[in-house]
Order: sequence, then C-alpha cells, then structure tokens
Amino acid sequence: MREVFEKRFTTHDGTELFYRYWPSTSLAPKGAILLFHRGHEHSGRMAHLPEELRVPEFAFYAWDARGHGRSPGVRGFSPSIGTSVRDLDDFVSHVESVYGIPQESMAIVAQSVGAVLVSIWAHDFAPRIRCMTLASPAFKVKLYIPLARLGLKMRFAWSGLFFVNSYVKPQFLTHDPERIASYKSDSLISRPIAVNILLALYSAAQRIVDDARAIIVPTQLLISGADWVVHHAPQHRFYERLGSPYKERHVLHGFYHDTLGERDRAQAISIVRQFIIDRFSEPANGRSLLEAHRLGYTRDETDLLRSPLPRFSLRNFNWAAARFALRLTGYLSKGVALGHQTGFDSGSTLDYVYLNQPQGRGALGRFIDRQYLNTIGWRGIRQRKSHIEEVLQLAIRRLQANEQPVRIVDIAAGHGRYVIEAVEGGKVKPDSILLRDYSDLNVAAGKRLIADKGLIGIAHFEKGDAFDKHSLATIPSQQTIGIVSGLYELFADNSMVLRSLGGLAKAILPGGFLVYTNQPWHPQLEFIARVLTSHRQGQAWVMRRRTQAEMDQLVEHAGFHKVTQRIDEWGIFTVSIAQRAS
Repeated sequence: MREVFEKRFTTHDGTELFYRYWPSTSLAPKGAILLFHRGHEHSGRMAHLPEELRVPEFAFYAWDARGHGRSPGVRGFSPSIGTSVRDLDDFVSHVESVYGIPQESMAIVAQSVGAVLVSIWAHDFAPRIRCMTLASPAFKVKLYIPLARLGLKMRFAWSGLFFVNSYVKPQFLTHDPERIASYKSDSLISRPIAVNILLALYSAAQRIVDDARAIIVPTQLLISGADWVVHHAPQHRFYERLGSPYKERHVLHGFYHDTLGERDRAQAISIVRQFIIDRFSEPANGRSLLEAHRLGYTRDETDLLRSPLPRFSLRNFNWAAARFALRLTGYLSKGVALGHQTGFDSGSTLDYVYLNQPQGRGALGRFIDRQYLNTIGWRGIRQRKSHIEEVLQLAIRRLQANEQPVRIVDIAAGHGRYVIEAVEGGKVKPDSILLRDYSDLNVAAGKRLIADKGLIGIAHFEKGDAFDKHSLATIPSQQTIGIVSGLYELFADNSMVLRSLGGLAKAILPGGFLVYTNQPWHPQLEFIARVLTSHRQGQAWVMRRRTQAEMDQLVEHAGFHKVTQRIDEWGIFTVSIAQRAS
C-alpha cells in the first residue's frame, strides 16, 4: 500500500483546506494526479485510486473541498461557485510551488460536482495541465420533484440561505456492497448542500456546456449508463462541443453515479489509466490559437452578430424597439446619455460606471440610472476594477521584495481611475506612473484626476496610440509594470494585439510584470451588438470574445509567463498577471 500523508494548504481568503498526499514510488517520477471528489463526500472516498490506477511514477493529491470532509466550514456550504473554483486554482498552485510540479506534468481525475468545478476551471483559467478525466460530471442534477429548481429559486429569493438534503441513497450510487456499507458508516459524509451552491451549479454548468469549445485541455469523459443522479444529455453536449484536439467519451453501461467506485470499476479505471499514460507519452503540445481571429468559433459568432437581420423579422423589430427605448431613457439617465454621446465602451462611460453614483432627471431618472449601473456587465466591470487593483498591488509587493523599482505604464488608461486609486490605497508608492490614451478627452480628464489626487510629482498623462509601434517606442524603457485593461477586448484582430504587446514588452524590464484583462464570455453579446454603440463614430459595438487560452497564448508569444488570474462570479471578465521572461 502507498504511504499517505495528511496536509493542509491555505486558500486566497486564509482558509486552511485539508488534503491527502501519496508520494510517487518510482525512481523516475513523471508528475502528479490530482483527485477531486463528489459533492457531499471527501478525499477519503477516492483513496483507493492511487493503488488501483497502478501508476507508481505519479504522486497523488486529493483535497477535501471547503465545507466537506476534514476541511473547515459549514457542511455543504461555500460562499459561491467562484470561491470553490478559486480554491481549486489555489490547490493546483500549491502543488506546483511546494512540490515543484509544473502544470504540464499534472493530470486531473474528478467526479460529479468535482468534475463540474474542474471543467469551470479549465474554461475560465485555461490551465496548461496535461489532461483531465471527468467522471459523471453533474452538469444537471436530476430533481425528481416538478418545478423544483424554480421553487428553490423563489424560496432563496424570499427567505435567503437554506440547505437542501441529498435524496440519494448509497445503493443508488454503486453496486459495490462494501462501498454502500462504508458510505452509510462514514461520519465525514454530509447530506446538506447550500441552496446558493446548488442553484449556481446549474447556471455555471450551463455556461460551460454551451461554451465548451473554449476548453482545449485533453479531456476524457466517463458517463455512467444507469445514473440516477445526473442527466446524460448535458454530458454528451459538453463532449460534442469540446475544443480539445484530444478527447474521449466512454459510456459505461449499467454503472451508477459513483463511476470510479462501482463494483466493476476496474473497467473504468483501466480506461483512465491508459488515457493518462497515452497523454504523458507525448509532448505537452496544445492547439495554437494565435489565428483564432481568422479561423475560430468566436470569429463565426462575431460574423453572425455583424450580419443584419431580415428587415421585417420579429427579432429585428424587437431590437429596434430596444434601441428606441434606450434612446428615450437617455433623456432621463445620465449614464445612458453619456453612452450615446461618447460610446458605451468609451473611457468616459467606464469612469462613470466606476464611480457608481446614479444621476439623472428627478427621482425617475436616478432610478433608471441605478438599474443601468446594476446591469450584469457593469457589475462585472466594477469587479474587474477591484481585481486590477488587487493584482497591481501583488505586482508591487513582488517588486519590492526583490528590491526593484516600481515604474508603472498603462498604454490605454481611459481616465486612469483604476490605476490612480489602486496605488493611492496601497502601502508602497510607485517611483513613477505613466498613463497614456489615444483620446484627447481621456487625457484631459486623466490629468485633472492626477491633480485632484495630489500625484503630480509621481504620475504623468500623455497621448499615445496603444497599437502604433512608433508611439509605443516612445515609452521610456526600464518600466517594471505594464497595464493594458479593457482594450484588446474591443479589437478582434490578433495581429494588432501582438503588435501592441510586442511594443509594450520592449518597455518592460526582464522580471517585470504585465497586468492584462480579457472577456472570455458575456451573457449579453447580442444585446450589446444590436443596441449599443461604440466610441468609433457611433458604430455598433460588436465584440469578438477571446477565450482565456487564446489571450494567454498571445501574452506568452510576447515573452511573458502567466503567474495568476482573477475572474468575477459570472465568468465575464478576467484579470491576469504575467512576468516578463529574462
């Protein structure tokens, strides 16, 4: 039997989660296999896998998720799905830093809810892991009571947080009598699940299934043929849409939901073992996405949004009515009026959204403006600002720890509010701040903000084109932090982005950092394209989404290595930090 160690790691919010560690028993270790358990369960329920998989050249790591097993927290509760996914990312980073195992040498095996968390992470964070096996992912749990989900939503909205007990009996999870008996006697298994997690699991899983083309990690999907707990159809849709060049689907007939704990699990485990061995027998080469603006599914999506609708169609009428209604609200709401005047993607609009102070004509105008500022896109923008401030302070602290100067340049700063307020609230003041923007309006507003904050001696604002190589060449070299926020999302062409990143990289010292943003998904893409106008002379605001994997590849091509990432709860905006190669 393999020797096992009990360990703990600290998450982003200071919570210490429990995990089990089985070292490699081979003289030539290859990497690590990370195990993620089902809902209600814990790492001990997967402790048979390190022995049964028969891969001594791999170390194994298995966590107890927050609120499960021997990890702290209310049983079955997490503040959000996003918190749990970030816990997962922290766990991977812990294994990478403490045990010296790069992501390229990691495989993941996950079941049920654990498999959903892993698939969200693979979509939103674009990890460079070698492969992942998802066993019976709980993309859609079977709720046998009619309208149960609607009822849960209504009760949650009315009375707040409550817990739902699992209806599943162990005899409907597996045919293995030993597993059934151990499930009944396991004091670490908890039946409750918080309603916020149950409902968020549905919505997040639907987003991932719909946009599975963004996932390029080599993926193996195991579907239990007689599953009483989750629906099959979303699992098949997920597989059909997967963007990975290496993918496998296996339907295990007669298997219940505990796929890797079934009586005949040797069949499933053999399939998993072979998949991992095959993936590690080949170089860790992924798909290149540098030409995704020419040949990619988000290009097709954008072309469809740019295509005019039939003149007399109902959809065309509905969007025309939405444009008319927005024009009317512009007479009352200051935010909407500003969007019409400068573009809904302009620096002026973003600065107004950051301030988040509703203004308008009378009480009705302020009420409309509040609804406008509370739309999901603008809430995501404000969260993006918070994340920029967070990772910027992280970069400053790392530079300070290495006794390096803090010289910041932002090549498309808008009014520069997120940069100014980030450094204003930090303990360490930068040696210099250079803000640039193409718009004269933004440059003037940024200079006023610098004066208002008393940063004239440190900060400077000038006009500059973030895509022009000659303009970029005028940036003084020896910068240690470069920022590009909310810019590349507005331009579909990757060649423009690479030109901009290349020019910015020349101004940043080796070992310096790049803070960059991305928009891998948005729930209102068609509304934005059909109704809102951009800063470019009133043109329609049509965006091409970049998957996180595509954006990270562009940054890597420019000579940076991604360090860490943040993403909002809705999966819309990411903020990442990367380090310039030496």
